[in-house]
Amino acid sequence: MRSIHYATALVLSLATLGASAQSVRVEKNMSLELASKIAAATVAACSADKFNVTATVVDRDGGVRAVYRADNAGPHTLAASQAKAFTSASGKNTTLAMWEGVQKNPAAANVAMIPGYLLLGGGVPVKVDDEVIGAVGVGGAPGGHLDEKCAMAGIASVQDMLK
Repeated sequence: MRSIHYATALVLSLATLGASAQSVRVEKNMSLELASKIAAATVAACSADKFNVTATVVDRDGGVRAVYRADNAGPHTLAASQAKAFTSASGKNTTLAMWEGVQKNPAAANVAMIPGYLLLGGGVPVKVDDEVIGAVGVGGAPGGHLDEKCAMAGIASVQDMLK
C-alpha cells in the first residue's frame, strides 16, 4: 500500500514540476544600447526643430535606462520626461491618448493621481510586435504634441532593431 502512495506522490510531483515549467514567461525588454539610441535620436529630432528637451527611456517596468538632456533644456524637463516615460510604459499607451481618454471619461480622472503618472503628451511606448518593452518620455518642447512627435521620430530611427 505504501508503494502506491509513493508512486502517487511521485506522479503528482512530476505533474506539478511540468506545470511550473510551463508558467515561466520569457519577456522582451529594453537594452541599454537601444535606449541610448532612442534617447539620442529623440533629442536630435527636437533639436532640429529648435526645441531644447530631455528624453528619458525606461524599460518595461518603468526603470530608467537612458537620459539625454539637450543644452539649455529646462530643469523641469528631467522630471517631466521621466514621468511621461513611466506613465506610457505602465499604461502601455501614449500619454496624449491617455490624457484624451481621461478628458472624455471623467470617471477615469483618478488615473492622474497614480504616483509617478503625468498625463501630458510626450510619452510613447516602445513595442516589439504588440509587446511593450519600454517607453520614451520627452519634456521641453512648447506642447505635448510636439514632445510626442520627437519621441515618435526617436522610435522610428531604431525600427529595424525592434524585431
